[in-house]
Amino acid sequence: MPEKIDFSKVSFLIVDTNPLSAQLVRDILGMLDVTAVRTANNIERAQNVLRRDGVDVVITEHALGDESGVDLIDWIRNAADSPDRMTPVIMLTANSAQTYVMTARDKGVSEFLAKPFTVEGLYRRLVSVIARPRAFVNIDDYFGPDRRRRQVPYDGPERRSTDG
Repeated sequence: MPEKIDFSKVSFLIVDTNPLSAQLVRDILGMLDVTAVRTANNIERAQNVLRRDGVDVVITEHALGDESGVDLIDWIRNAADSPDRMTPVIMLTANSAQTYVMTARDKGVSEFLAKPFTVEGLYRRLVSVIARPRAFVNIDDYFGPDRRRRQVPYDGPERRSTDG
């Protein structure tokens, strides 16, 4: 683990309907010396925690009963009553089909991690959102982390059809 982060200074919200899954993530965070962890089993409770306490990082499941972690991400990024639109969100889910990943990305997820996952995989996502966060973009119908992972110079012709 190349980067050293003092996780005791970082607060987390775990949003998952499965108490065993939430406890597993809580235990892993505990191994990293995290001391401030809140949990919620639905979006309404998660919103209440975010409004009342605020947190540094949200870790959410995709499937939240009748709701979706994507709905939570959409609220965090776009709702007028969202306390911090730039809160990093890690989606930790077994729903790793390309459509789920792309939908989460297009709603502004910071990182995506498929279950089953490793401690190292979660650690890497945490380092990514805490030590190396991506710049945020605010354009037409998107607000969230820059979706481009690599910054590659481009010298060719205009690539967007709207460029004249």
